Amino acid sequence: MDSDLEYRPIARPTQRIVTGRVVKLLDGYPRQLRIGQPVLVAVVTAASLMGLLLLAFRSLLSSGGGSGARRSWKELRKGPEFLVTPLRLRDADNRLCEVELHGHLAQSALHPSDWVQITLKPQDPDLPPRVERIVNLTTGQLLRPRHATLWSHLGPPLLLQAVLGALLIAAIAAIAVLT
Repeated sequence: MDSDLEYRPIARPTQRIVTGRVVKLLDGYPRQLRIGQPVLVAVVTAASLMGLLLLAFRSLLSSGGGSGARRSWKELRKGPEFLVTPLRLRDADNRLCEVELHGHLAQSALHPSDWVQITLKPQDPDLPPRVERIVNLTTGQLLRPRHATLWSHLGPPLLLQAVLGALLIAAIAAIAVLT
C-alpha cells in the first residue's frame, strides 16, 4: 500500500466537503499557533492595569504573600503548539488527497479503510486544507478535532483580569469625560 502512495500524485481537494476512504494517517508533528501582537498587547495591558490594582489592594490587606507564577511576554508571544497529523484519503474519483488534522483525536477514532466525510477549511496556499469535522461513516461517529487557540493559550485567569482591567479603563474614561 505504501508503494501506491509513492507513485501516484497527491491532489489537494477543492471541495469543502469530501467523501472518501482513509488510506493512511501519517506521523504527527507539532506546529506553533501564530499570535497577533496587537491583540496580545491589548490583553496584557488591560490585565497588567488590573494586576497592579489587585497588587496594591492585596498589599493593604496583608503584609506578604506571593502573587504566583506569571508567564513572561516571550512565553505569551510564542503561542501554543498543537499537533498536526497529515491524513491521506481516496476521494470518490479515486484520487489520493492529503489534508491536515489539527489537534487530538482518540486513537480508535480513525482507521485505514474507514469511509469518512470530511469538512475542510482552507489554510495558507502552501499547506493542505485543514479538517474541521469528520463523520466516520463506517462507525457513525462525528469527530471534531480540537486544538489550542489564542484564548486557551492566554488562559481564563489572564483573560478575566484583562476584562476587569478594560472595565476599569472604561470607567476611568467615563469619569474623565463627565468631569
